[in-house]
Amino acid sequence: MTRRIVFRPEVEAELAEAVDWYEMRGQGLGAELLRSLDAVIAQVQRRPALYPIVFGSARRAVLRRFPYSVIYIVHDDEILIAACIHSKRDPIRWQKRI
Repeated sequence: MTRRIVFRPEVEAELAEAVDWYEMRGQGLGAELLRSLDAVIAQVQRRPALYPIVFGSARRAVLRRFPYSVIYIVHDDEILIAACIHSKRDPIRWQKRI
């Protein structure tokens, strides 16, 4: 069964901020971040139980090359992406969304 991916509204703002930051550091880095994110989300969709539970029922998948993690919750028919955060940020920031 393929669950649909749903993003919390805050995730868009987090991603836009991260993409802008990387683009200012080098042309194309923001796009690379998004490609890395797409790869992780595709893996999460294929095998949602692959990644460890980190808080309640929330799981964390770490992006390659970039210090970002995708925090998600698996439901019967969907996977909720609760956060896409820099690994050095305070976990309270995303834990309030769970």
